[in-house]
Amino acid sequence: MARVSLKDVNKIYRSRHDEVHAVNDLNLTVNDGEFVALLGPSGCGKTSTLRMIVGLEEISSGQIHFDDVLVNDLDSQARNVAMAFETYALYPNFTIEENLAFPLEVRGLSAPERKKKAREIAEILRIDDILDQRPGSLSGGQQQRVSLGRALIRDPAVFILDEVMSHIDAHLKFQMLFDLKAIHQELKKTMIYVTHDQVEALALADRVAVMSNAELRQFGTRNDLYHTPASVFVADFIGEPPTNFFEAELFTDQKGTALHVADSDLVIQIDQQHAQRIARWNESRLTVGIRPQSLHLNGDRNLPALEAEVAINEYLGERSILTLTSGACRFRAVVDADTAAARGERVRVHYAPEDVMVFSGQTELIIL
Repeated sequence: MARVSLKDVNKIYRSRHDEVHAVNDLNLTVNDGEFVALLGPSGCGKTSTLRMIVGLEEISSGQIHFDDVLVNDLDSQARNVAMAFETYALYPNFTIEENLAFPLEVRGLSAPERKKKAREIAEILRIDDILDQRPGSLSGGQQQRVSLGRALIRDPAVFILDEVMSHIDAHLKFQMLFDLKAIHQELKKTMIYVTHDQVEALALADRVAVMSNAELRQFGTRNDLYHTPASVFVADFIGEPPTNFFEAELFTDQKGTALHVADSDLVIQIDQQHAQRIARWNESRLTVGIRPQSLHLNGDRNLPALEAEVAINEYLGERSILTLTSGACRFRAVVDADTAAARGERVRVHYAPEDVMVFSGQTELIIL
């Protein structure tokens, strides 16, 4: 195992007429034995980061260490990194056992030792009953397990997973999430998982690095990202359904200080301490975020509420999602599945003041 540290790492792709800054001053440390996810939309820099860690891309500037060893100039083989990709890349004419054992054959291990290790990995991945079959006869999920096993059998210092569930259907994906988490807990290897899917990242990782536009936006636990997002981008990217955002301005009347939502009748209550903190930013327009899960149709009547009109009642089995409107403002609330609110009905959804997130209207960074 190894601790992976990136310090001021940059990646710039240059052509004759242009240059693209794919990774910008990235500082990140993955602890020994930790499971970290690199999460972000396409083009955010996560795959370039992965390829620099592995040694498949040269670093434009900065340093990458495995423990205390600078690996900038080491090739991928010398770094002892194993990778599993979204494409399985299995040898079609080999049996599953031969596919698993092939990296050990390249290393020169004896046939009995290769067989022993292949069966050990197969038992961990629950594919020991298909070792005599060939890849063409397997399901996508089974092929993915074989691909993972072929990487794990090398006993790498760092294990990299690149979008490994992109081709797996939803039902099998949940099983694979469970299996990957169990594998990490059993083997305790340093794992770096690259994905654009927040569900995968939050389910698997000890910590998640959220990236966009070549930069690291926030690095923390799932609770950090969900409850204290560093910016509008993180608050929007993390959570399903997405966070409700309101453009608002601070005002004070005889009832106290509150936030008035633009182009609507909505008023969001905040306590005096938070109001003073917001006022210090001296911004006329703010961005307010409230997660749909924090709006309760039958909540505590002592809590503040937003009154709005039902536009859509979307039934999803175990829950329903109400789309609500007030003036030009549209937002959503997660409610009980049996909620009978009909289109055009006016409802009140309650919220706790501590669930209100306020961001700078200029920088989009969190204020509270």
